[in-house]
Amino acid sequence: MNFGMLHPADQLVMLMERIYSYGMTTTSGGNLSILDENGDIWITPGSVDKGSLTRNDIIQVKPDGTMIGIHKPSSEFPVHERIYRSRPDIKAILHAHPPALVAFSIVRQIPETRLIPNFAQICGSVSMAPYDVPGSQGLSKKIAAEFSKGHNVVMLENHGVFVGAEDLFRSFMAFETLEYCARLQIEAAKIGKIRALSDKHVQISGEKQNVQMDEFVNKTVTSEERAARRDMCKLIHRAYDQQLFTSTQGTFSVRLSDGSFLITPYHKDRKYLEEEDLVRIKDGWKEAGKNPSRSAMLHKRIYEKHPDINSVIIAHAPNVMAFAVTDVEFDSRTIPESYIMLRDVKKIPFGSSFMQPDMVADIFDAMTPILLVDNDCVIVTGSSLINAFDKLEVLEYSAKAVVASKSIGEIVPITDSEVADLREAFHF
Repeated sequence: MNFGMLHPADQLVMLMERIYSYGMTTTSGGNLSILDENGDIWITPGSVDKGSLTRNDIIQVKPDGTMIGIHKPSSEFPVHERIYRSRPDIKAILHAHPPALVAFSIVRQIPETRLIPNFAQICGSVSMAPYDVPGSQGLSKKIAAEFSKGHNVVMLENHGVFVGAEDLFRSFMAFETLEYCARLQIEAAKIGKIRALSDKHVQISGEKQNVQMDEFVNKTVTSEERAARRDMCKLIHRAYDQQLFTSTQGTFSVRLSDGSFLITPYHKDRKYLEEEDLVRIKDGWKEAGKNPSRSAMLHKRIYEKHPDINSVIIAHAPNVMAFAVTDVEFDSRTIPESYIMLRDVKKIPFGSSFMQPDMVADIFDAMTPILLVDNDCVIVTGSSLINAFDKLEVLEYSAKAVVASKSIGEIVPITDSEVADLREAFHF
């Protein structure tokens, strides 16, 4: 989907629906706006249900102040207007009060964005504006002053967050990512000491290059490939809805019977990914005109070394990642299903997945189908797409249970003899 080709009113409705449906604003909370090429500001209304907006609810405000629409604009309109005046490069603004970011705003702290490298790059620098009355000129001035310093993300004391960018989707990306960072930090703090990446590690990750491959024209698309594309998109959408990764992070791949594989593209919105967006990799060549995920070489190495692995998923499920950003090991011996599905989840150092793909591929075996990469991701392998996805779900649910258990008592893991019984009963 080419989100930028949608009318401003449709963009605002689509993104507000997305923000509301993922629990990142309330019926009456939050507001979005777009500054178009004519200088008109399109903005969501005040006091109208954010869960059922239509394009007819959006207000158009002309440069001379004329308002076109059936409602009044959001009470935060003065803030949006002042930000646009102070930063001509900003063309879209998002404001909301998601729970995790509100938690940080009421303790007046900024979430750590260097827990995962790409997230620091997406969010950029984040500042905090002093408290003032919502919708007031005082608050408008304080927020605009932070944007004038070059920040694109401004948290508000005891309030929420404002995000500005060159288009609405980029505003949403930074907003969604910062909220994820806040949730991750909150969950990780429950189980251990949080470890952030150094500036050097963030820089190293930022220098990862797009995959350089020769191209081939995919002239013949078999029924098998069509089915795989359909099934991948279905589960990618489900994974996003379950918040197992953010809009442009996370990678799925599936091996086809001829040895080629399909993989998600680089930096495309997972929420609306379509069959034709997926990239086929064959004999080290990529499908013409497409950019595969930058982890494509790791997937290729795993498939080459493990004929029994037919799907690989890289994700950032927040409860699992709590273990990746702390020094705490994840132990799958919680309930039988977890150990049967997950077995021994090993941790590997940050950078391994893109700097040493051969070494990482060698680690996988029957007892190690999953790797947790410090401050990066989780890599899940399976005999099929649904098998890998099932493991990812079980892993996140198990991690969530472990994190939750910290507030009620000590975990009693399944014993070694009980593990031996499971291995014998399930033949692994």
